[in-house]
Amino acid sequence: MMDIDEIKRIIPHRYPFLLVDRVTECDMESRIVGIKNVTVNEPFFPGHFPKFPIMPGVLIIEAMAQVACILAAKIIKKEGHGSVFFTGIDGAKFRQPVRPGDQLRLELTKIKQRGSLFRFQGSAFVEDKLAAECTLQAMLGKGTSDSVE
Repeated sequence: MMDIDEIKRIIPHRYPFLLVDRVTECDMESRIVGIKNVTVNEPFFPGHFPKFPIMPGVLIIEAMAQVACILAAKIIKKEGHGSVFFTGIDGAKFRQPVRPGDQLRLELTKIKQRGSLFRFQGSAFVEDKLAAECTLQAMLGKGTSDSVE
């Protein structure tokens, strides 16, 4: 298990763009499960949408990507690495809205790795219902732990 302090040592994201609160499983090689607690105080809810607030799909994918980044950093032992870049998103599908009070369970499995280039299959669940899924590709870029506060 990883708490928010360990997560912040691994990836450079910070409020309001840090979208993972905890890691509940990580085999350090191919699979990770993270949690995002979705609260009514999220900065995007006043505009998306005021009468029926839902988490933007792009931010659900970003949350999956942040969890994938944690696994990638653990795999290549580059915690505190300064930069991670999306290189592709395929097959994104949104199955149900994510609302304030929901807890997103973000499950990522490494499909392929070539050096610092990774491909992951991601799924986001609210309880046992699939909320979103996609295939992500990302690359750990040049950076230093100085870029992480």
